[in-house]
Amino acid sequence: MSYVGPDGDDFEDFYRDDDPRRGSGGRRFGGRPLLVTFAALVPTALAAWVLWQVVGGPGETEPPKVLPAAGQPASSSAPASPTPKAESPSAASASPSKSAPAPSKTPPRKTTAPAAGGSGPLRGKVVVIDPGHNPGNFKHTADINRSVNVGNGSKECDTTGTSTNGGYTEAQFTLDVARRLRSILEQQGATVQLTQNGDRAWGPCVTERAAIGNKAHADAVVSVHADGSAAGNRGFHVILPASVQAGAADTRPIVGPSRDLGERIAGNFLKVTGEPPSNYIGKGTALDTRSDLGGLNLSTVPKVFIECGNMRDAQDAGRLTSGAWRQKAAQGISEGIVSFLHG
Repeated sequence: MSYVGPDGDDFEDFYRDDDPRRGSGGRRFGGRPLLVTFAALVPTALAAWVLWQVVGGPGETEPPKVLPAAGQPASSSAPASPTPKAESPSAASASPSKSAPAPSKTPPRKTTAPAAGGSGPLRGKVVVIDPGHNPGNFKHTADINRSVNVGNGSKECDTTGTSTNGGYTEAQFTLDVARRLRSILEQQGATVQLTQNGDRAWGPCVTERAAIGNKAHADAVVSVHADGSAAGNRGFHVILPASVQAGAADTRPIVGPSRDLGERIAGNFLKVTGEPPSNYIGKGTALDTRSDLGGLNLSTVPKVFIECGNMRDAQDAGRLTSGAWRQKAAQGISEGIVSFLHG
């Protein structure tokens, strides 16, 4: 769907304070015999060190691997007419392209069991992040095109999503932002679960996305998207659930808290990213209420969608394809979530 920091690849400290590769520091020993013995050992030690370097040593034996771009399909060919986005007000979809920049080098992590939260101000809080669409959806059109019941009607199970004119897909964007957002929230102690993390061939359906948040008893759920509207349409907006009571849908208990969550995310997203409120949806408020989205209709916990910008607008696309800006997007969303969870 649709809204549109340094490239936020994760790094590790290869040498810790207790790493045996560091050495023990400079102990000082007295006595000439020890000095002579040490001098005699230098050539042998040097030869051993050279051999160690040749065979690779006990540490890293090769440079870190660069993983393929999250969401980039193995083949650059895609269906001529991808499925329109079911969970978006705009349906300008496009195929993945080899020219699309890599959003992240962070390897996927399974989503079936969320990592337990650590210590921090969000300890005990559960957040579900829903990266819109899936990089593999375009290969499974029969699966994602089937209808599912969303309470007050039927929708497609899922869609391919949109892309920039340069071929950077929405599915790549949403996964990258979701992973960055997860890292920020986990550092503050939250338990975080993703509805999909590039670890499944397609989907999940919008009904399952809602069910994942419900089953987790999430304190907040955010579905991350980017829009595919016409060029010149700029800005972000947050989609709120309307009051729906039909079939399996009953959003009445979550309408109020979801609006609170959405308003806090919108304010912080604007402050951190500098992305303006949408000039084509929401009448400048950056808020839009909808009753046709299965991911909202079937949720029983506070949930919103954020369209981080318009992938079809050149100015917005320049931001969405920047790793530095995506880090800001994740930071802005996280600050809104934190504000909501703290009340």
